[in-house]
Amino acid sequence: MSEKSYRLEHDSLGSKEVPSDAYYGVQTLRASENFYITGLTMHPELINSVAQIKKAAAITNFEIGELDRRRTDAIVKACDEIISGKLHEQFIVDPIQGGAGTSLNMNANEVIANRALELLGKEKGSYHIINPNDHVNYGQSTNDVFPSCGRMTALRLICQAQEQLRRLYDALQKKANEFDHVIKMGRTQLQDAVPIRLGQEFRAYSNAIMRDINRFENAKDEMSVLNLGGTAIGTGLNADVQYLHRVVKNICSISGLNLVQSYDLIDATQNLDAYVTVSGITKSCAVNLSKMSNDLRLMSSGPRTGLGEINLPARQNGSSIMPGKINPVIPEVVNQVSFNIIGNDMTITMAAEAGQLELNAFEPIIFYNLFQSIETLTFAVKTLVDNCIVGITANEEHCRDLVDNSIGIVTAICPYVGYDKASLVAKEALATNMRVRDLILRDNLIPEEQIDEILNPYTMTEPGILGKPELPFS
Repeated sequence: MSEKSYRLEHDSLGSKEVPSDAYYGVQTLRASENFYITGLTMHPELINSVAQIKKAAAITNFEIGELDRRRTDAIVKACDEIISGKLHEQFIVDPIQGGAGTSLNMNANEVIANRALELLGKEKGSYHIINPNDHVNYGQSTNDVFPSCGRMTALRLICQAQEQLRRLYDALQKKANEFDHVIKMGRTQLQDAVPIRLGQEFRAYSNAIMRDINRFENAKDEMSVLNLGGTAIGTGLNADVQYLHRVVKNICSISGLNLVQSYDLIDATQNLDAYVTVSGITKSCAVNLSKMSNDLRLMSSGPRTGLGEINLPARQNGSSIMPGKINPVIPEVVNQVSFNIIGNDMTITMAAEAGQLELNAFEPIIFYNLFQSIETLTFAVKTLVDNCIVGITANEEHCRDLVDNSIGIVTAICPYVGYDKASLVAKEALATNMRVRDLILRDNLIPEEQIDEILNPYTMTEPGILGKPELPFS
């Protein structure tokens, strides 16, 4: 086996050997040695986004006469390869890193520069021809590149989340229609309340999900504002004014995203409240999903000794010791994803608060957690739809039996006999296990010709079906 060869590269800290076949350079190598935190590499969408920014910057610098055609073409071709999915393995820095994202920015600059050199027939490391800082990074700073590629990544992930949430909304609406006739017992504080239709419950879930879809639309607005062109602290130092006015237009054309440049680049560079907003929106959605998953687990509990009102699709064996046991694994995993998102939101909140003066150095941890939150939510929703919601069935007769044997329906007679008498009926029904209907007829509280209409559970699930009676005199 031949020994691995190296090239010698230099930076402000000195010289260091870099593997000859590596497209990354000395600054990337130092970062990979300094920040072995998660053992992971950058999100592929983040890599694509930073390559799109570098491509837009090169095109803009050519348009304003700051970069010659030969270098521009080579840089653009190298960026296009990265955007197509090539060279991603050369992005070796950890997602959690010190330096406010400088490690990723230089990783991109070095990979693009060395691939561009190769396209020109030159050796990697020939930075006097194409330099990572002087050419690939011209007119830029980590402090406007890293936030911008992060926002672009979040924007794409939000779109994917919305796609799955729309599928969930449609599936819930379908179940709402399918179960609209199924009468069951409503519960408050886990105690019998009044009747409700199973379809009404699923429709309520769908309405909550539609609010989440709409909130994510607002999140997209938050993420579409870039500080690109602001360079180090938002003042645009070292960026030509023509570059400043053109670069976002070019990144829109390249990325296909609807992006705008912040009207206050200093504000956009130092303040990260937009990420807190987006994380909060993601958390709100996770809360809705987790609450719904709780309900599904409760309603399907049993199958013999729980509520047993619905059946969830059987996805896998539920026990290594209890034969035939099936667990609600899909709602359980949605719960767990939601717990993690809620924790990530706290991290994002603290990191956004921790900035000082003209820069917040903690965007790497914000991106790591925000991307994870949005992406895991997306995958959780997908499995919830495909492996749970679409296959739910209702135990209609059992639901109706629970209603008929419940004391909760006594609420319907309050307007006719008063609260106190209704309470006595409820207490006796509970103590004797007699049906509410039988007690009412026994005591002649309501004429028999009215009782079936008043105690019809369906009429209790919609307002105004029965006329308002006059309250009795005590």
